Amino acid sequence: MSAFAASSIYEFTLNDIDGKPMPLQSLQGKAVLVVNVASQCGYTPQYAGLEALYQKYKDRGFVIVGVPANNFGGQEPGTNQEIKQFCSRKYSVTFPMLAKVSVKGADMTPLYQYLTSTRGGDVKWNFTKFLIGKEGRVLARFEPAVAPDAAELTAAVEKALQ
Repeated sequence: MSAFAASSIYEFTLNDIDGKPMPLQSLQGKAVLVVNVASQCGYTPQYAGLEALYQKYKDRGFVIVGVPANNFGGQEPGTNQEIKQFCSRKYSVTFPMLAKVSVKGADMTPLYQYLTSTRGGDVKWNFTKFLIGKEGRVLARFEPAVAPDAAELTAAVEKALQ
């Protein structure tokens, strides 16, 4: 199936950071923030804010999905295991992390083909955030400079959880 024919993120399955299949259908009924992440980026400290956002709203049906990608400046060179250790040790990340994929270019993962065709075109840098509603469709996109605790982002999450 073409990513462009998809009607929601629930039609995709990716591997989690440990290599186990993670059907996004398992997130049905939740508000989801999908973020392409990198360990050696100027925005990497956003991991702390993303974890705080996740902790604040997870009991209300909110989940963040971290998507490691090495598409921008080689800022995510590590293996999945190295990425997992980095996120856990340095930022105490507990939200779900996927295995490293490509989020732009000819080898772009189908999930990102769907996300970028729905909202705003190609991802331009690490820590681009897509807010997905409870029906699995993109509600909003936030560029990397929008911090996880920015009023516009938290307001959109609150609205998505209603």
